[in-house]
Amino acid sequence: MAVDAVKTKPAGRGLMGRQRLRWGLFFLAPWFIGFFAFQLLPIVFTFFLSFTDYNATKEFAPENFNFVGLNNYGRLFSDPELGNSLGVTLKFTLIAVPLGLIVPLMFALLVNSKHLFAPNVFRTLFFLPTVIPVVAGVLVFQGVLNPQSGWIDLLLKVFGIEGPRWLSDPTWAIPALNLLGLWGVGNAMLIYLGALQSVPTEIYEASVLDGANGIQRFINITIPMISPVIFYNVTLGVITSFQYFVAALLIGGRNGDPQGATLFYNLHFYRQAFVFNDMGYASVLALFLFAIVMVLTTFMFTFLQRGIYYASSDI
Repeated sequence: MAVDAVKTKPAGRGLMGRQRLRWGLFFLAPWFIGFFAFQLLPIVFTFFLSFTDYNATKEFAPENFNFVGLNNYGRLFSDPELGNSLGVTLKFTLIAVPLGLIVPLMFALLVNSKHLFAPNVFRTLFFLPTVIPVVAGVLVFQGVLNPQSGWIDLLLKVFGIEGPRWLSDPTWAIPALNLLGLWGVGNAMLIYLGALQSVPTEIYEASVLDGANGIQRFINITIPMISPVIFYNVTLGVITSFQYFVAALLIGGRNGDPQGATLFYNLHFYRQAFVFNDMGYASVLALFLFAIVMVLTTFMFTFLQRGIYYASSDI
């Protein structure tokens, strides 16, 4: 009897394990279906389109997919708008990433202060713009940055300063879009706030006993302790900046006005795909953007992460 009991236990465990596996796959099935249908399949199809001259105005039929080899990839070297769109995107990124790092961190420090009156109210006010649709935010900022009636230029006139033509001057178009980007820093502020509140108070108390002032505590304690969150926000900011599209399309139109100053890379891709209907070259632009983001992300994870402090690394 004892031998039979021993023999039946592994079989029972194996049957239960298979049942758990089937139930696990059943509950994961929606994710797998969504991944294959809306992520993997489009990526594979984009790669296929990059070797064809398919035009979106033609019927979706096999005879309309003509293989052109690497011709679409060769067009990257002769595209006159590619360099301009990359330059616009890079210029925007170089401003947006530092602003997206500093401004929400300042807001987080403010609402985390024990001396702030009604901090929950300020947290709500800072976060509220993130739930407002981008289209509505753009409409608001078109009024705010109006050179005749916008309150920013009116405020500058009080001090005798003639405000710029924010959205119609090529020099000021990118700074104006970066101001618009500050409209939605509430999400990053909450992430920083969670990181600040996770720093052990004992470290601050010990530093006060050692005579450290506020600036010294911020540089030597706060920054190293929240450095993983800073790295996360910088990485996310770079990726998001290279995906910038909706606000640029609403403000500058499909031509990237004024004078191509808002012709972001994604807007250039949009023009090729849905204005000129050149899906083959548009697919190449999409893959090229993917490669750029992958290279930048790999660089940041390879080199920048070396300066990140993880509290568990010394355990």
